[in-house]
Amino acid sequence: MRPEPGQVLHFSEDPTIERFVPHVAATARQPEAYVWAVDAARAPDYWFPRQCPRALAWATDTTTDADRERIAGAGCGDRVHAIEFGWLDAMRTTRLYAYRFAAERFRRFGEGPGSHARVAEEPVVPLGPAEPVGNLLDVHAAAGIQLRVLPNLWPFWDEVIAGSMAFSGIRLRNARPRP
Repeated sequence: MRPEPGQVLHFSEDPTIERFVPHVAATARQPEAYVWAVDAARAPDYWFPRQCPRALAWATDTTTDADRERIAGAGCGDRVHAIEFGWLDAMRTTRLYAYRFAAERFRRFGEGPGSHARVAEEPVVPLGPAEPVGNLLDVHAAAGIQLRVLPNLWPFWDEVIAGSMAFSGIRLRNARPRP
């Protein structure tokens, strides 16, 4: 589930939202009110239950072969997502929905090529009804994204952030404590 050209997506477990109004998220690091969305490249970062902690890594032009093999694994593709065993049932049962928006209503949040988030500062209406994302394990498989299920995210996360792959950690505060 990715946006088409000229679109961005917002993922939610609520399929009934008709109008998105900017607000300050409880986890926000900035005081401004936004409606958040993502581009096609980073849509897979959100193919998870909302509160699920996840460690994500993907190869870029500057990723070394050694890091690609060490972190993603030989022959395992260019992208790996990791969750903890405690979240596997939620991955199997959560019903996730995508809302499509016209990208022109959103501006890029952040600087540089890694800036994937888009924000709207005014209320926005989706282009249509919420679309079911489908089985979250199947969505990962169809996209060729390796999904690892680990007892604890922190050892993997420490390896990822020390290497040359691009990465993102989402909801890590919900992960099990470090071993």
